[in-house]
Amino acid sequence: MPVKPFRFGVQVRNGVDAESWVANAQRYEALGYDVITMPDHFDEQLAPIPALQAVADATSTIRVGALVFDNDYKHPVVLAKELATIDVLSGGRLELGLGAGWMAVDYERSGIPYDRPGVRIDRFLEGLDIIERAFAVGAFSYSGVHYTVTNYDGFPKPLQQPKPPVLIGGGGPRMLRIAAERADIIGINATLTSGAVDHSTFDSMTAEAVDEKVAIVRDAAGQRLDQIEMNIRAFLVSVTDDVDGAIAGISAFTGSPASMIEQSPFALVGPPSKLTEDLLARRERWGFSYVIVGPDEAEAFAPVVASLTGK
Repeated sequence: MPVKPFRFGVQVRNGVDAESWVANAQRYEALGYDVITMPDHFDEQLAPIPALQAVADATSTIRVGALVFDNDYKHPVVLAKELATIDVLSGGRLELGLGAGWMAVDYERSGIPYDRPGVRIDRFLEGLDIIERAFAVGAFSYSGVHYTVTNYDGFPKPLQQPKPPVLIGGGGPRMLRIAAERADIIGINATLTSGAVDHSTFDSMTAEAVDEKVAIVRDAAGQRLDQIEMNIRAFLVSVTDDVDGAIAGISAFTGSPASMIEQSPFALVGPPSKLTEDLLARRERWGFSYVIVGPDEAEAFAPVVASLTGK
């Protein structure tokens, strides 16, 4: 896998008001971050479409996208129109993150049927097809198991042609293979088949588990591998000189051994100099060049961004 330049993002969820939401977006841009992403859930977070447009309006270079939109929450024709509009109004700064859905409580609370994973993935594939067709020039029709579209010509068309970069995350073999075949950006995820974050989630964050996931991608991507950007959302981040103490705290919180936390690419623990070395090593081992952290760590992590991007 060829070495790609580093990019860094911040995954945000909520703001107390418009002023703070905009100010934070501008601060992340000033700190050198490349992307602002949002989750797509029904809990205590802002709705991603209007919130991301507000981010784009308040900034000039930072890219925006969801990590990731749940295909089940909106008809793909509706989502395609909204996403293309963001791309146009942002001057071509959209990244299209799409997934099959996983958080069971979202489905339970909303009444949306929580079908078995295979059905959700089949529906996601149809949704991705429709979104990409809506982005393309000309009208199209589509007849699938889950969606039927008749003589539809998507408007507006995205500014980025033939389409904005597609990010697909995967924790299981099938989604990883789909991502290897269809995505421009592949997010290596923990396994979330239980529908919630639990011990099985952390068990799938080991370095050895990530080796297996990346091996699936490399095998399935074939000649596409050179064009793929590898992404990871670092969930366990502590920028600190007290490495042992921070790892012990994370270990107690997750129930995972300290040795697992030390080696997992989902964890970033240590002072900026160590984190810089860790990320260089992880890019060499797994190809991870696009790394996302949370808002609580964004300020402290900024020296690492500057070190690895020159910003």
